[in-house]
Amino acid sequence: MAKDSTKNILLRLDPGLAERLQTVASVEGRSVSDVAREAIAALVDQRRQDARFSRLLEENLTRHEESLRRLRGDD
Repeated sequence: MAKDSTKNILLRLDPGLAERLQTVASVEGRSVSDVAREAIAALVDQRRQDARFSRLLEENLTRHEESLRRLRGDD
């Protein structure tokens, strides 16, 4: 992954979870960041295939579109 194509984020973890994450990374000989990226990518892929998540996304889009129309005075 090219350095210019990444974005830094701050992630706060419960100390116990942080220790377990560090353990996984250490056992696998990988960085904590790499393991976290892999886990996040898996979660995002899982959500993309989740019907409930898709429904929530549609509801949010509809709500935001309605808010935008009201702000513009389109109603």
